[in-house]
Amino acid sequence: MAEALHVAVLMGGWSVEREVSLTSGRGVAEAIESLGWRATPLDMDRDIAARLAELRPDVVFNALHGSPGEDGSVQGMLDLMGLPYTHSGLTASAIAIDKELTKRILVPHGIRMPVGTMVDSESLYEAEPLPRPYVLKPVNEGSSVGVAIVTAGGNHGHPIGRDSEGPWRQFPRLLAEPFVRGRELTVAVLDDEALAVTELRPKSGFYDYEAKYTEGLTEHVCPAQVPAEVEAEMLRVALQSHRLLGCRGCSRADFRWDDSAPDTQGVYLIEVNTQPGMTPLSLVPEQARARGIEYPELVRRIVEGALEKRR
Repeated sequence: MAEALHVAVLMGGWSVEREVSLTSGRGVAEAIESLGWRATPLDMDRDIAARLAELRPDVVFNALHGSPGEDGSVQGMLDLMGLPYTHSGLTASAIAIDKELTKRILVPHGIRMPVGTMVDSESLYEAEPLPRPYVLKPVNEGSSVGVAIVTAGGNHGHPIGRDSEGPWRQFPRLLAEPFVRGRELTVAVLDDEALAVTELRPKSGFYDYEAKYTEGLTEHVCPAQVPAEVEAEMLRVALQSHRLLGCRGCSRADFRWDDSAPDTQGVYLIEVNTQPGMTPLSLVPEQARARGIEYPELVRRIVEGALEKRR
């Protein structure tokens, strides 16, 4: 009898998304065991290369979120070690985590994204970078970490006050973008196929970190109740972005849709996530399930895709 496939599951780490990554990793490890394979969960630390060199797994399932698991750092390490791994490679990861760099790749190909500008956080205390409402976000964080919507009636001050809570106190530079009114939607891509469109309806506020990972705070509508041409446009843009950035395996494209605009003119791509979550509340497993792909099968396809890429 052939020896069971050995999959190391990278999880945890030290990013602000550590707890989400641990949840993703535990779910993946359970699914791997249910498939009859052998899973070794690894909470990422500074000795991870030595631990992997000792284990020599057949493949690595990258369940990390944020840096260094999503920005190309871990991908480069695994490339040097000759270990096959899931999700996107070094180049695609490094580009996609940088929101401004992503725009430079995608916008020239006709993909509509909010026109942003980089600002020094200190400058926000002197003048507004854009007319309100606008969005401020770190250029290389995921899961809506550090995102602030600055509105005309907000309590940040005019301009933003030094004593106001917000990402300007955590990050020296931020990306400022016009706020796209309307609805929040997302599309997962798996094995070079866009799966579905999901609308995200937070019970209050916007779809921030808490709304994403706290059960009951956001309603997921899958498939989204949108016009057929809007659905088709989002599926098309998600797959085109996945390909243009050089993503592989699984990715997720996040959109805003201004439903007051005609046809598909209100569809804006916000970002592409190369390491989408695999938690019970995550969107990729939900969309896969809507297409008849249960969680263990989703994990199997992601793992086998990584091995196929190696071959």
